[in-house]
Amino acid sequence: MKNIIKVENLTKEYKTLKAVDDLSFVVKEGEILGLLGPNGSGKSTTINCLLSLLNFKEGKIEFFDKPMSPDAYDIKRQIGVVFQDVAVFDELTVYENIEYFCGLYIKDAKTRRECVEDAIKLVGLNDFRKFYPKQLSGGLLRRLNIACGIAHKPKIIFLDEPTVAVDPQSRNNILDGIKSLRENGATIVYTTHYMEEVEILCDRVIILDKGKIIASGTTDELKGLATIEEKVTVEGIEVNKKVCEEIKKFKTVDTVSFEDGVLYITYKKGKNNLNDLLDYLRKNDIKYDKIFSERPTLNDVFLELTGKELRD
Repeated sequence: MKNIIKVENLTKEYKTLKAVDDLSFVVKEGEILGLLGPNGSGKSTTINCLLSLLNFKEGKIEFFDKPMSPDAYDIKRQIGVVFQDVAVFDELTVYENIEYFCGLYIKDAKTRRECVEDAIKLVGLNDFRKFYPKQLSGGLLRRLNIACGIAHKPKIIFLDEPTVAVDPQSRNNILDGIKSLRENGATIVYTTHYMEEVEILCDRVIILDKGKIIASGTTDELKGLATIEEKVTVEGIEVNKKVCEEIKKFKTVDTVSFEDGVLYITYKKGKNNLNDLLDYLRKNDIKYDKIFSERPTLNDVFLELTGKELRD
């Protein structure tokens, strides 16, 4: 796959703060790239630099092997952007909103109508085409926001947390729509704090922190970076501090915690972890209701790499 976006040594500073620090990466044609990071990691600044909405100190940005700039209108016509904040006109209906944004790029009326109809179908808004935004639920507003950003059939789409604060049904609809966009040839840069969405959608992931890339690869490759091999959760159990300390001494145990009748154990690389725990519980006549074992998730890796402290 050829490179659609190429970023080299991108640096953006705000006085003494380096929001983006010597960033280099590519986005390949036809892929969904997950751009992840905690609050303040530089995601939004990076995207705004890519779109030439912000000036930057150093670096080079290319789309389709051409330099990106504020007046590169031939490139910008091929880009769709869906920001987290819904941006539609309250005085226009669903259809009129989509047609307006589509009309910024497509002047031919017949072609524009076809594109609007395709967008309405993609996000499932056919029954709401005459509704005004104030009549729509949060999920429908999100879908309208997406339709406005992609109606002109861009080759590259930036999606910034498109499923935030929506119900599961709307989320599924949005995720299915994103898959359809990729199947129809779009290249997508996707930001979200929902790691399960990343595992469902993204071909490749970049994790940013403090303006730098701290990890990149497929979701399976990133999971391989975890220092833990297995997580075990034991429900409906009562244990004291002594039991926790004894389990902590197991050769492959990394951490042990107990809260509200649930025992949480993480293991380093090792074998027969669950068997050893079951033997210990049986020998000490410790009763429990349920026990679960799972491999590290992308969320575990994300927290391990970026830390668990709260971010502004």
